[in-house]
Amino acid sequence: MYRIDDEQRRIRLGRRHLLVPADRASSVVAVADAVVALHATDAATVFLSACARLAAPDVGAVERALYEDVSLVRLLSMRNTLFTMSRAVAPAVDTSNARRVAAKERQRLLKHLREDGNGLDERWLADVEQQTLAALAPRGRATGSELSAAVLALRTKITVFPGTKQETVQGVASRVIRVLAADGRIRRDLPRGSWTSSQFRWTAAEPWPASDPAQARVEVARRWLRSYGPATEGDLKWWTGWGVRETRDALAAIAPEEVLLDSGAVGWVVPGDLAVEPPLESWAALLPALDPSAMGWADRAFHLPSNQRAALFDRAGNIGPTVWWNGGIVGGWAQSANGELVWRLLSDVGKEASDLIGSEASRMSAWMGDTRITPRFRTPLERELTA
Repeated sequence: MYRIDDEQRRIRLGRRHLLVPADRASSVVAVADAVVALHATDAATVFLSACARLAAPDVGAVERALYEDVSLVRLLSMRNTLFTMSRAVAPAVDTSNARRVAAKERQRLLKHLREDGNGLDERWLADVEQQTLAALAPRGRATGSELSAAVLALRTKITVFPGTKQETVQGVASRVIRVLAADGRIRRDLPRGSWTSSQFRWTAAEPWPASDPAQARVEVARRWLRSYGPATEGDLKWWTGWGVRETRDALAAIAPEEVLLDSGAVGWVVPGDLAVEPPLESWAALLPALDPSAMGWADRAFHLPSNQRAALFDRAGNIGPTVWWNGGIVGGWAQSANGELVWRLLSDVGKEASDLIGSEASRMSAWMGDTRITPRFRTPLERELTA
């Protein structure tokens, strides 16, 4: 069996994820396509991940792609997580993942409405949705609070998890808006604050046209394997959130090449992707929490030493800001209260690496300016660096 070792995997990661200076992109869309999709749970991650891979980092270019030409779109999709991707990728992700997530979101809200016991049902929800869309139309864009002010029903409160220790009273506005967004009938528009803010305005949108789910899964799997291969069946299953049969069927349709990994596991690459990648110039990167290069695999041993996990992950398995050297994670970084970027190396990588990491920190500071970043998911090392 053909073998692809960990060094080759790290070379592929650096080149294909546009982290090597010579391979950095000229457009935000090219960045998103290179990694299939950017994590968007934390609003700042999209900008930080994109600018780390742009030859000329530009917050304005990311904002234009998200809010003006809408060449990037956000979908609640893989693993019930918010991702940002190009319009070329979005239809396949919508069909293969987002439709199922949207259906579950609607079922969950309807379950809460029924359990509340005040007669709120599907017809009530459908009416509230139509009122919300009608209120949004003349405004063009509006915040959740502005929509609640315009639609009386959005101010309805329900009791969730009645009769349990988790019982609480909540408003329905955020849940209704989440369902409308999951269905693709509204989308996130310019936030109220800066590009780091998650307090979005909302604007009308059109759902993506339906297509064949099996074919959509094949397209997503092929794109993912091109960006993240060699990888295992378990990696693809984890990243997509699909079932075992769905994952295997998608792989079978691609007819990938089988390879042996250093871990002893069997991995896969797209057909014809067995060529040895030439060595890269040395490179360093400071990547944000939940960056796709850190979150792309279930088994990350080829680029993440096991002794670093406790410092770099929170209790839910979310990775924090990371420092990279030649395709491997070697530490973490944070932003101090005065705006200075600070980092700690968890591996001994030598002076050349330290110098390049410092240069990347300076490059990042230059485009960030006065912006302050606090990751949504705090990790032990990030907290220590900002204490």
